[in-house]
Amino acid sequence: MSGIVDEEHRKDLQVLHSMGYAQELDRRMSAFSNFAISFSIICILAGGITAFALGFSAGGGAAIGLGWPLSCILSLIVAASMGQIASAYPTAGGLYHWASILGGRGWGWACAWINLLGLVFVVASVDVGVWLLFKDLVLAGVFGMDVSGFDATSQIIAVGIIVITQAIFNHVGIRATTILTDFSGYLILAVAIVLTIALLVAAPSLDVGRLFTFTNNTGDAGGGVWPLAGSAIMAFALGLLLPAYTVTGFDASAHTSEETRSAQTSVPRGMLTSVFWSFVFGYFMICSFVLAMPDTTEGAKQGFSVIFWTINGSAMPAVLKDVLYIGIVAANYLCALAGLTSLSRMLFAFARDGGLPKALAKVSPRFRTPTVAVWVGAVLAFVSTLYSPAFAALAAGCAVFLYLSYAMPIAAGLLAEGKTWTTFGPFKLGAMSKPFAVICILFALGLFYLGMQPPNDILINYSLGILVLLVVGWFGIERRRFKGPPVGDVIAKRAAEIRAAEVAVGERA
Repeated sequence: MSGIVDEEHRKDLQVLHSMGYAQELDRRMSAFSNFAISFSIICILAGGITAFALGFSAGGGAAIGLGWPLSCILSLIVAASMGQIASAYPTAGGLYHWASILGGRGWGWACAWINLLGLVFVVASVDVGVWLLFKDLVLAGVFGMDVSGFDATSQIIAVGIIVITQAIFNHVGIRATTILTDFSGYLILAVAIVLTIALLVAAPSLDVGRLFTFTNNTGDAGGGVWPLAGSAIMAFALGLLLPAYTVTGFDASAHTSEETRSAQTSVPRGMLTSVFWSFVFGYFMICSFVLAMPDTTEGAKQGFSVIFWTINGSAMPAVLKDVLYIGIVAANYLCALAGLTSLSRMLFAFARDGGLPKALAKVSPRFRTPTVAVWVGAVLAFVSTLYSPAFAALAAGCAVFLYLSYAMPIAAGLLAEGKTWTTFGPFKLGAMSKPFAVICILFALGLFYLGMQPPNDILINYSLGILVLLVVGWFGIERRRFKGPPVGDVIAKRAAEIRAAEVAVGERA
């Protein structure tokens, strides 16, 4: 067995060295752990619950029964396209690295910033959600506390404590993180299954036809979640944001490539399986919400409170509700913890190539984690919650930015495939590669358009501002300064230096 492990390690090192990087991080993640970190960030108990109204208050039951599988199939295509590139280039900060190699330094630099923006606001928004869920479900719901006195200051303090604890877990090593995210994978499945069964058993009746009945709930009919009453086509399209906002963050498998054994096969599998099982278990769970509602018209009027209105109004035993509420809060906490892991690896990889201050690329010799990047990521996530108007808008659009960053290396690969990109890993899409790439690009652009609709239309201004900053930043400063990842002779030189350093370390030992 040890011989097999040694051979896996040797091959992983060989691939990493061939791209000009040393093995600085601790490569101890199994294929399951790589899956679990993406599955934890997707967390159907986070987006599937908090974003449920985005679907139901748009197209009613059909947004769930038909919209969820449609969008998740598209997300699977995105994961497959990303997996093909990850198999060829299994590095930390994968998206930035892929976009740079396939599309050039400028394209990679822009991809890095867009991905970082999405990751920061994923961590921040989930952590704010952790506090709100803990306050309303655990303190008030389970323990019966009066939470009316908790104000914005209480939220700042609570979120600060939450982020600090997540940073500590990330600081002390990938082993601690993977223990928690592995547990999170099992927790998400257990809570989702129990919640689904409990709702179906307690439901007054089971009208499966609800799942395929379209109802335009935009406007007042949906509690103002989508304030403008739109056409039926637009209502159904807006409903696709529920699965898209839920099934995102699976780039974590790529960001932890340098800590995953047999990365060229484990990372693509981790992305695909995390999306697939989130699709399956998430589908049954959100369908149970629709089937358990006493009345779907009244449910739609609840807006963002519809899930807890449904659970609290069900005949489910009170003790079971309490256990489920605690499980939901714990899963959301671990979701953000995994998100911070992903964010820190992206900061580390970008800094390693000079896109950010080199201090962010420092790896603790004791814990073998990018400790500076971990704490800077934690600070960025916390600070971004302090200005409410900007936070609310960007948190609502974080998945849109993430999918844009997913599409950027895929688009570069579409143009480079068969030209400058001729070396693939063991996971290949073959004839489906280019058709899948086109679908991914169209899907990302479609989500970007839908994500800018009222009440999130302020994102148009933010997006234009980000675009201006990227253009000015690149052409004004970074085009001359930023060298990007090692290429050509630089790779050979750096690989030789790495091998010489490792030999010297071995001789001293």
